[in-house]
Amino acid sequence: MNGFWQRVVFAFRCFLSILFRADIPNDIAQKLAKPVGPVSPEPPAAAPSMSRLKEVQQTPSGEFDRAVQMLALLQRDGRLIDFLAENISGYPDVQLGAAVRTIHDTCRQVLDRYVKLEPILNSEEDQPVTVQAGFDPAAIKLIGNVAGEPPVRGVLRHKGWRVKEVNLPPSPQAAGRMVVAPAEVELS
Repeated sequence: MNGFWQRVVFAFRCFLSILFRADIPNDIAQKLAKPVGPVSPEPPAAAPSMSRLKEVQQTPSGEFDRAVQMLALLQRDGRLIDFLAENISGYPDVQLGAAVRTIHDTCRQVLDRYVKLEPILNSEEDQPVTVQAGFDPAAIKLIGNVAGEPPVRGVLRHKGWRVKEVNLPPSPQAAGRMVVAPAEVELS
């Protein structure tokens, strides 16, 4: 299993990737998931082209507005972006632990306030579960030695999360709607 800090980094990268692109980064998915069966090797995803980056920057549509707003709330209340953008390799674990505790508490409060989540499976992790035929593969991912047809029996490694309700405040309508955190300039 990966170390704690690597899992924290993976979790934040996955969160941001799902928020902005609706997918999990390939390198993380490949590192964490065991192949389901004979899988043909997939070429690594190409970096976004400059024209795609310009397109995203020029057309701040509604689909990006809410994602940016959620990031702005996590930054405003929990300083999440500042934490993720900082190089933490030089800090001792004790100092990181204290910082992570504060960031965790405040970001969790943001989620509790604006996004109601519920587990996909209500069983306890590391306990046996049965996956019935007709399950939603977007909601339940079979990993390990996958063979045969459902129903299948396995051990729940992660109960998953789904959004039950979103209660974001009204989004800004001005040009600043793509701003996660404004720059701050102190005048003397």
